Amino acid sequence: MDFDKVIKERRSVRKFKKKRPDWRDILDAIEAARYAPSAGNLHAVKFILVDNPEIIADLAEAADQDFILDAHYVIVVCSDPTQVERSYYERGERYVRQQSGAAIENFLLKLTDLGLGSCWVGAFVDDHVKKALRIPEKVAVEAIIPIGYSADISKRSKKPDEDSFFYFNKYGAKFLKPRRVVEER
Repeated sequence: MDFDKVIKERRSVRKFKKKRPDWRDILDAIEAARYAPSAGNLHAVKFILVDNPEIIADLAEAADQDFILDAHYVIVVCSDPTQVERSYYERGERYVRQQSGAAIENFLLKLTDLGLGSCWVGAFVDDHVKKALRIPEKVAVEAIIPIGYSADISKRSKKPDEDSFFYFNKYGAKFLKPRRVVEER
């Protein structure tokens, strides 16, 4: 699929068909996530592929999102900040969050490219997810991403107008002022 088309086609899917995706496609999407930027080439992001219906039910409960139950696969994205914080101190936490977001977006775009639907779920009870997946205390849970073939026929949500999030040279400046041309004498 054309890159611009993939970006415009990506959306949050909350209804899945009964058809089970090929798990190898999900591995391809994880591979795409590996190419996201990372501070100092220190890869803090980890992916857990869940196909056990009991664990998926536990994750749906942790997120209070019943649609997760309909997914055949769920990816839980985590980050281990240990190495990044050791290298970048207090800024390390920020860098890990940035790396996580970039990896998740690469992952979601590749799923879209493969014809799969997903939804980035960011609201959940962290301790519940950690307990269900035996995630160590120091590791942060970044996202729960249910995956399947989309059965959602609702309209795509409206995206913000460009002038509501884009400025020139300083915050709030909506117009590009022409540069002053100095004439030679």
